[in-house]
Order: sequence, then C-alpha cells, then structure tokens
Amino acid sequence: MKKLSLLAWIFTIISGLNSFAQIADKAEDISPLLIGEKIPDITLLSTAGKQETLATITGGKPSILLFYRGGWCPFCNKHLAEIETIQDKILELGYQLIAISPDAPPKLIASGEKNKLKYGLYSDGNGAVAQAMGIAFKASERSLGMLSEYSAGQNTGFLPVPSVFVVNPDGVIAFEYINPDYKVRISAKLLLAVLENLK
Repeated sequence: MKKLSLLAWIFTIISGLNSFAQIADKAEDISPLLIGEKIPDITLLSTAGKQETLATITGGKPSILLFYRGGWCPFCNKHLAEIETIQDKILELGYQLIAISPDAPPKLIASGEKNKLKYGLYSDGNGAVAQAMGIAFKASERSLGMLSEYSAGQNTGFLPVPSVFVVNPDGVIAFEYINPDYKVRISAKLLLAVLENLK
C-alpha cells in the first residue's frame, strides 16, 4: 500500500512539473488552468526590479490578473488603457488589478507612463507564470528579436495568450477570459459586469 501511495505521489509531482513547463506550439493549443483551480505561487519582477511572489503581490485580496503580450503590441496598449478607465470601480468592488507580461521592468515603466496606468505591472520575463497558468505558446520567428529586446534577453521565444483571470483571496480562479485571437479582448464593460456578478 505504501508503494502505491509513493507511486501516486511521484506521478503527481511529475504531472505538476510537466504542466509547469508547458509551452504550446500554437495559441489555439494552450491548456490553461480552469475555474476552481489555484494559481501558482511563482516569482515575478516589479517595475523596480524587485522579486515578488504572486502570493505576496495579491496579498490575499481578490485580484484580476491581466496577461498581455508586451508594450510593443498596439492591441495590448489599447486594452490596458481601456481597463484603466474602470480602475476606480474595480477598487470600489474590492478587487486589485495586476498586469503581467514578458516585458522587463524598464519596458513596464514605459507602458505604464504611455497608457497612464495606476495599477501594478509585473515582469514574467522567463515565462514561468505564463507556463504554469497554461497560456504560453511558441512565438513566430519574426517576433524573437523583439521579444528578446523587450524582456532584456529573458524571453526564450514564447508569448502569453492575452488572458484575464479573476481570483479569490485564496488564489482560486473564479472567472477567466482567454482568447487565442490576440485582437479580441474582454471589454472593460463586460469585465465590470463580471466583477459585480461575482460579489
């Protein structure tokens, strides 16, 4: 019986490692975490270049994790700016907003200033969080140089599918919006309706 328990434990660990290292071949092939699953506690970099775990960043508060491709993406900039228009209402509902991309801290700062963002931007340059969330996929050849530049050499050729995860204080996913078509994002109006409905 102990042998079976040990084998089951080893299988669980191996499965966890496999899902952590996941980078899909195409955006349509991703396998994201699902509603009801807990987000991983992995380290990101703040705009100040400080290492912080996702648990520390969320601080046990209801949070919105907004994954975007980078400050070089016009669709991402437009979406970041649109979500900024409901930032005050998001805070009133008791949520905090955290945006995550492969961009290095200096590029995050530039995006924040360009789009006049008041919410936190964090760097997932090595893709650890995107992979663990199951939203990372291989970038096209033409993107590699730019991705390396924006991530300060950390990006090994992946992109996150633009995604929004709403998590409860325990880090459990309560809602998600994921679309492999990077041109299609959840609107600020719809996100606000979702948050109001979750309260």
